[in-house]
Amino acid sequence: MNPVVKAKPHILFLYSDTGGGHRAAAEAIIEAIHLEFPGQVTTEMVDIFLRYAPPPINLAPRIYPHLSQMPNVWEIGYHASDGRRRTRFAYTMIWPYVRNSLERLIANHPASLIVSVHQMINSPVSRTALAHGIPFVTVVTDLVSTHAAWYCTTADLVVVPTQAAFKRGLEMRMPGERMQVIGQPVADRFTLPPGDRIALRERLGWQQDLPTALLVGGGEGMGPLAGTALAINEARLPVQLVIVAGRNKQLRQQMEQHPWNIPVHIYGFVTEMPDFMRAADVLISKAGPGTISEAFIAGLPVILYSKMPGQEDGNVDFVVQEGAGVWAPRPQLAVDTLRTWLNFPETRRAAAINALRLARPDASRRIARLLVEKASL
Repeated sequence: MNPVVKAKPHILFLYSDTGGGHRAAAEAIIEAIHLEFPGQVTTEMVDIFLRYAPPPINLAPRIYPHLSQMPNVWEIGYHASDGRRRTRFAYTMIWPYVRNSLERLIANHPASLIVSVHQMINSPVSRTALAHGIPFVTVVTDLVSTHAAWYCTTADLVVVPTQAAFKRGLEMRMPGERMQVIGQPVADRFTLPPGDRIALRERLGWQQDLPTALLVGGGEGMGPLAGTALAINEARLPVQLVIVAGRNKQLRQQMEQHPWNIPVHIYGFVTEMPDFMRAADVLISKAGPGTISEAFIAGLPVILYSKMPGQEDGNVDFVVQEGAGVWAPRPQLAVDTLRTWLNFPETRRAAAINALRLARPDASRRIARLLVEKASL
């Protein structure tokens, strides 16, 4: 008789491109799974809003970029929907509308385990998975300010990045024994040894004799990046500025055409961000959870210049209270902080030490091991 060959565990990740963090988190965990368990597990990613949500819910990925440019509207919607009873009522109302779509999802993507990295889908997906006997895990990809929708009490496990997120889960009646604090998943390339900063700067064509401020606005070049860059330039600080405009071609063109008083290096969307962080001395960024976590691993002190209201409020508080950075929502505040860190480098080094203390470089691999264990049961 031929021996029975057991099928490899198959893990289905559900995400949506409503902000870059959800996709990036799923990709980081999948990468870690295949590094930890090469050839032993199969994985799959599905944009659940784009492919399986009925209209008008399927428009969420298209609407998000416009909403992100209207922070006041975003804040109202965030707080209006953020509550245990409110989310439960909302999901009760939409369940009959989304049920068939989720049944189709399960039929088209058989899985040993379903993992959600998006806050707005957990209750209906968990309900469907439970009906089919499929384990369901949520990986929370907001760092501190976690929406009530993240905490589906029927989930087998909710992985959270911080103790604050764990506490929030308890407030939302999520059983503590079904939550684990592990950290924010980031791509493996951010966790590699730092290497030689001098060699990195030489390869990148950056000056060796000046402190380097890395100014980023996420993949879409969001936030008051231009105003902050121009304010630093007008202050004529003894620093070289590295500007990453992301996919924002108009912003990149604007920066390239500006007459600069200080050394400046301007980029569009880059894949070398880990090396950029290792070669820099300071990060100036919006308060995205992934970027903050990556900066911690690189030991970069952070100047945060913008945030998504509600969703990223806690990120700012976390960075500031832990002494890893400063909140500077106006360009002049960013200039003042940068000037202080340049004039008193011990303050910058103290923030860098705190950033390293908060780093969780093993988060993706720990999450990977946990998920494979769940999928193999």
